[in-house]
Amino acid sequence: MPDSAPPLQKIETDQAPAPVGPYSQAIAHCGLLFLSGQIPLDPQTNELVQGEIEAQTQQVLNNMRAVLAAANLTPADVVKTTIFLTDLSLFPRVNEVYGNFFTSEPQPARSTVEVSKLPLGVAVEIEAIARLEK
Repeated sequence: MPDSAPPLQKIETDQAPAPVGPYSQAIAHCGLLFLSGQIPLDPQTNELVQGEIEAQTQQVLNNMRAVLAAANLTPADVVKTTIFLTDLSLFPRVNEVYGNFFTSEPQPARSTVEVSKLPLGVAVEIEAIARLEK
């Protein structure tokens, strides 16, 4: 039986870090945009953002905003996020930056999990799902 689902559409921008492996920055499919996890990598320098977790989280969210913009979306279009932290005690500080980014009601559904390691040794990574149709 032939597959009747629409094709996957790759979303990419040079305003966010290029993938460091065999994946896409985001994939649009069936009215949703699936954003790969973003880490605190500065797309201009390709260097990790140093400093406190707040600065790292802000860079992650800036990268997410750039990928959303490449699909003509904003943070208000995000319906679900997953935050990965290597130290869950950092959650209140990450949550403060996150709350200043997702200001539209309703805010996205969210999960937060502690993991033992993340790519390039970072402390935070955030992935998201957004709606394409408004």
